[in-house]
Amino acid sequence: MSWLEGKVIENRHWTQSLFSLRVEGVGLKFEAGQFVRIALDIGGERVARPFSFVNPPADPVLEFYGVVVPEGPLSPRLASLKAGERLQVASNPAGFLVLSELPDAETLWLLSTGTGIAPFLSILKTEVPWRRFRNVVLVHAVRHARELVYQDLIRGTKVKYLTMVSREAHQGSLSGRIPAAIRDGSLDAAAGLGIAPETSQVMLCGNPDMLKDAAAALAARGLRKHRRRSPGHITVESFW
Repeated sequence: MSWLEGKVIENRHWTQSLFSLRVEGVGLKFEAGQFVRIALDIGGERVARPFSFVNPPADPVLEFYGVVVPEGPLSPRLASLKAGERLQVASNPAGFLVLSELPDAETLWLLSTGTGIAPFLSILKTEVPWRRFRNVVLVHAVRHARELVYQDLIRGTKVKYLTMVSREAHQGSLSGRIPAAIRDGSLDAAAGLGIAPETSQVMLCGNPDMLKDAAAALAARGLRKHRRRSPGHITVESFW
Protein backbone atom coordinates (compact mmCIF):
# COMPACT_ATOMS: atom_id res chain seq x y z
CA MET A 1 0.00 0.00 0.00
CA SER A 2 1.29 3.45 -0.87
CA TRP A 3 0.75 6.68 1.05
CA LEU A 4 -0.06 10.22 -0.07
CA GLU A 5 0.87 13.33 1.88
CA GLY A 6 -1.87 15.80 2.70
CA LYS A 7 -1.84 19.22 4.33
CA VAL A 8 -4.26 20.14 7.09
CA ILE A 9 -6.17 23.33 6.24
CA GLU A 10 -8.59 23.25 9.17
CA ASN A 11 -8.99 21.36 12.45
CA ARG A 12 -12.40 22.10 13.89
CA HIS A 13 -13.15 21.13 17.49
CA TRP A 14 -16.84 20.49 18.14
CA THR A 15 -16.24 19.46 21.77
CA GLN A 16 -13.17 18.59 23.85
CA SER A 17 -13.13 15.14 22.26
CA LEU A 18 -14.75 15.55 18.82
CA PHE A 19 -12.88 17.08 15.91
CA SER A 20 -12.99 17.37 12.12
CA LEU A 21 -9.92 17.57 9.92
CA ARG A 22 -9.99 19.10 6.45
CA VAL A 23 -7.06 18.05 4.28
CA GLU A 24 -5.93 19.20 0.85
CA GLY A 25 -3.39 17.97 -1.66
CA VAL A 26 -4.54 14.36 -1.85
CA GLY A 27 -6.23 13.22 -5.04
CA LEU A 28 -8.29 10.12 -4.26
CA LYS A 29 -11.07 8.33 -6.08
CA PHE A 30 -13.67 6.83 -3.77
CA GLU A 31 -17.38 6.22 -3.45
CA ALA A 32 -19.47 8.08 -0.89
CA GLY A 33 -19.70 5.94 2.23
CA GLN A 34 -16.18 4.52 2.01
CA PHE A 35 -13.27 4.96 4.42
CA VAL A 36 -9.50 5.29 4.21
CA ARG A 37 -6.60 4.93 6.62
CA ILE A 38 -4.91 8.13 7.74
CA ALA A 39 -1.60 8.13 9.58
CA LEU A 40 1.14 10.00 11.37
CA ASP A 41 4.74 8.95 11.88
CA ILE A 42 5.19 8.57 15.65
CA GLY A 43 8.42 7.40 17.25
CA GLY A 44 9.73 6.04 13.98
CA GLU A 45 6.55 4.07 13.28
CA ARG A 46 3.65 4.90 10.96
CA VAL A 47 0.48 4.70 13.04
CA ALA A 48 -2.74 4.50 11.02
CA ARG A 49 -6.47 4.23 11.68
CA PRO A 50 -9.50 4.09 9.36
CA PHE A 51 -11.67 7.19 8.97
CA SER A 52 -14.75 7.58 6.80
CA PHE A 53 -14.88 10.44 4.33
CA VAL A 54 -17.28 13.23 5.30
CA ASN A 55 -16.80 15.03 1.99
CA PRO A 56 -18.42 13.80 -1.23
CA PRO A 57 -16.17 12.36 -3.95
CA ALA A 58 -16.46 15.51 -6.07
CA ASP A 59 -14.88 17.66 -3.34
CA PRO A 60 -11.07 17.79 -3.66
CA VAL A 61 -10.71 18.73 0.03
CA LEU A 62 -10.95 15.63 2.19
CA GLU A 63 -12.76 15.80 5.52
CA PHE A 64 -12.62 13.34 8.41
CA TYR A 65 -14.61 13.31 11.67
CA GLY A 66 -13.02 11.72 14.72
CA VAL A 67 -13.13 11.25 18.46
CA VAL A 68 -10.17 11.47 20.78
CA VAL A 69 -9.32 8.20 22.53
CA PRO A 70 -7.28 9.61 25.43
CA GLU A 71 -4.90 6.65 25.69
CA GLY A 72 -4.78 6.08 21.93
CA PRO A 73 -1.54 6.51 20.00
CA LEU A 74 -3.04 8.46 17.09
CA SER A 75 -6.29 10.33 17.77
CA PRO A 76 -4.92 12.80 20.38
CA ARG A 77 -2.19 13.77 17.93
CA LEU A 78 -4.62 14.15 15.04
CA ALA A 79 -6.81 16.34 17.22
CA SER A 80 -3.85 18.62 17.97
CA LEU A 81 -2.75 19.13 14.35
CA LYS A 82 -2.58 22.75 13.20
CA ALA A 83 -3.30 24.20 9.79
CA GLY A 84 -0.28 23.68 7.55
CA GLU A 85 0.86 20.47 9.24
CA ARG A 86 1.06 17.22 7.30
CA LEU A 87 -0.42 13.76 7.60
CA GLN A 88 -0.44 10.62 5.49
CA VAL A 89 -3.46 9.24 3.64
CA ALA A 90 -3.52 5.70 2.23
CA SER A 91 -4.03 5.42 -1.51
CA ASN A 92 -6.68 2.67 -1.30
CA PRO A 93 -10.10 3.74 0.00
CA ALA A 94 -12.34 0.76 0.81
CA GLY A 95 -15.67 -0.28 2.25
CA PHE A 96 -19.08 -1.52 1.15
CA LEU A 97 -21.32 1.01 2.94
CA VAL A 98 -22.11 2.48 -0.47
CA LEU A 99 -25.33 2.96 -2.40
CA SER A 100 -24.07 1.09 -5.45
CA GLU A 101 -24.24 -2.11 -3.37
CA LEU A 102 -27.88 -1.59 -2.34
CA PRO A 103 -31.03 -2.89 -4.02
CA ASP A 104 -33.71 -0.35 -4.81
CA ALA A 105 -36.29 0.48 -2.15
CA GLU A 106 -38.86 3.12 -1.26
CA THR A 107 -37.06 4.32 1.89
CA LEU A 108 -33.38 4.51 2.76
CA TRP A 109 -32.66 4.49 6.51
CA LEU A 110 -29.23 5.74 7.62
CA LEU A 111 -28.79 4.79 11.29
CA SER A 112 -25.69 6.03 13.12
CA THR A 113 -24.12 6.55 16.51
CA GLY A 114 -21.36 9.04 17.32
CA THR A 115 -18.74 9.42 14.61
CA GLY A 116 -20.56 6.75 12.60
CA ILE A 117 -22.52 9.58 11.00
CA ALA A 118 -19.51 10.48 8.82
CA PRO A 119 -20.10 8.16 5.83
CA PHE A 120 -23.75 9.16 5.71
CA LEU A 121 -22.83 12.83 5.44
CA SER A 122 -20.74 11.99 2.38
CA ILE A 123 -23.67 10.07 0.87
CA LEU A 124 -26.14 12.89 1.57
CA LYS A 125 -23.92 15.39 -0.25
CA THR A 126 -24.26 13.44 -3.51
CA GLU A 127 -27.24 13.28 -5.85
CA VAL A 128 -27.59 9.49 -5.73
CA PRO A 129 -29.90 8.99 -2.72
CA TRP A 130 -32.39 11.53 -4.00
CA ARG A 131 -32.54 9.85 -7.41
CA ARG A 132 -32.96 6.31 -6.08
CA PHE A 133 -35.16 6.59 -2.98
CA ARG A 134 -38.47 8.33 -2.38
CA ASN A 135 -37.61 8.86 1.29
CA VAL A 136 -34.22 9.23 3.00
CA VAL A 137 -34.06 9.16 6.80
CA LEU A 138 -30.94 9.98 8.83
CA VAL A 139 -30.84 8.99 12.50
CA HIS A 140 -27.96 10.20 14.68
CA ALA A 141 -27.77 8.84 18.23
CA VAL A 142 -25.40 10.41 20.76
CA ARG A 143 -24.96 10.57 24.52
CA HIS A 144 -25.14 14.38 24.90
CA ALA A 145 -26.82 17.02 22.75
CA ARG A 146 -23.53 18.87 22.17
CA GLU A 147 -22.43 15.84 20.10
CA LEU A 148 -25.09 16.50 17.45
CA VAL A 149 -22.62 17.84 14.91
CA TYR A 150 -22.87 19.04 11.28
CA GLN A 151 -26.36 20.48 11.86
CA ASP A 152 -26.08 23.10 9.11
CA LEU A 153 -24.87 20.56 6.56
CA ILE A 154 -27.66 18.12 7.38
CA ARG A 155 -30.44 20.71 7.39
CA GLY A 156 -29.21 21.93 4.02
CA THR A 157 -30.27 18.61 2.46
CA LYS A 158 -33.70 17.09 1.91
CA VAL A 159 -33.13 14.28 4.42
CA LYS A 160 -35.63 13.53 7.19
CA TYR A 161 -33.38 14.07 10.19
CA LEU A 162 -34.01 12.40 13.56
CA THR A 163 -31.79 12.73 16.62
CA MET A 164 -31.51 10.58 19.73
CA VAL A 165 -29.86 11.64 22.98
CA SER A 166 -29.37 8.96 25.64
CA ARG A 167 -27.92 10.69 28.71
CA GLU A 168 -29.94 13.88 28.99
CA ALA A 169 -33.31 15.25 27.95
CA HIS A 170 -33.10 17.26 24.73
CA GLN A 171 -36.07 18.98 23.13
CA GLY A 172 -36.83 17.58 19.71
CA SER A 173 -34.77 14.41 20.19
CA LEU A 174 -35.86 10.90 21.00
CA SER A 175 -34.41 9.40 24.16
CA GLY A 176 -32.67 6.05 24.54
CA ARG A 177 -30.94 3.89 21.97
CA ILE A 178 -31.60 3.01 18.33
CA PRO A 179 -32.28 -0.74 18.86
CA ALA A 180 -34.99 -0.04 21.44
CA ALA A 181 -36.57 2.58 19.17
CA ILE A 182 -36.71 -0.01 16.37
CA ARG A 183 -38.26 -2.61 18.67
CA ASP A 184 -40.97 -0.38 20.15
CA GLY A 185 -41.85 1.41 16.91
CA SER A 186 -40.91 4.88 18.14
CA LEU A 187 -38.43 5.32 15.29
CA ASP A 188 -41.14 4.61 12.70
CA ALA A 189 -43.52 6.98 14.49
CA ALA A 190 -40.99 9.82 14.62
CA ALA A 191 -40.18 9.42 10.93
CA GLY A 192 -43.77 8.91 9.85
CA LEU A 193 -42.54 5.92 7.87
CA GLY A 194 -42.45 2.19 8.51
CA ILE A 195 -39.34 0.02 8.62
CA ALA A 196 -40.38 -3.05 6.65
CA PRO A 197 -38.66 -5.50 4.29
CA GLU A 198 -41.08 -4.58 1.49
CA THR A 199 -40.07 -0.91 1.50
CA SER A 200 -36.75 -0.40 3.28
CA GLN A 201 -33.00 -0.50 2.93
CA VAL A 202 -31.14 0.12 6.19
CA MET A 203 -27.50 1.15 6.54
CA LEU A 204 -25.88 0.97 9.99
CA CYS A 205 -22.66 2.61 11.16
CA GLY A 206 -21.53 3.09 14.73
CA ASN A 207 -20.44 1.29 17.85
CA PRO A 208 -20.43 -2.52 17.83
CA ASP A 209 -23.21 -2.90 20.41
CA MET A 210 -25.56 -0.75 18.36
CA LEU A 211 -24.74 -2.65 15.18
CA LYS A 212 -25.40 -6.03 16.77
CA ASP A 213 -28.53 -5.03 18.65
CA ALA A 214 -30.03 -2.97 15.81
CA ALA A 215 -29.46 -5.80 13.33
CA ALA A 216 -31.23 -8.17 15.72
CA ALA A 217 -34.14 -5.75 16.17
CA LEU A 218 -34.44 -5.37 12.41
CA ALA A 219 -34.26 -9.14 11.90
CA ALA A 220 -37.18 -9.52 14.32
CA ARG A 221 -39.16 -7.34 11.91
CA GLY A 222 -38.31 -9.50 8.92
CA LEU A 223 -35.27 -7.69 7.52
CA ARG A 224 -32.10 -9.64 6.79
CA LYS A 225 -28.48 -8.79 6.12
CA HIS A 226 -27.75 -7.79 2.54
CA ARG A 227 -25.18 -9.74 0.58
CA ARG A 228 -24.37 -9.60 -3.11
CA ARG A 229 -25.30 -13.25 -3.61
CA SER A 230 -28.30 -13.05 -1.30
CA PRO A 231 -29.93 -9.62 -1.48
CA GLY A 232 -31.38 -8.34 1.76
CA HIS A 233 -32.14 -5.13 3.61
CA ILE A 234 -29.37 -4.42 6.17
CA THR A 235 -25.87 -3.14 5.33
CA VAL A 236 -23.38 -2.71 8.17
CA GLU A 237 -20.01 -0.96 8.51
CA SER A 238 -17.78 -1.44 11.53
CA PHE A 239 -14.09 -0.65 11.74
CA TRP A 240 -13.80 -0.46 15.49
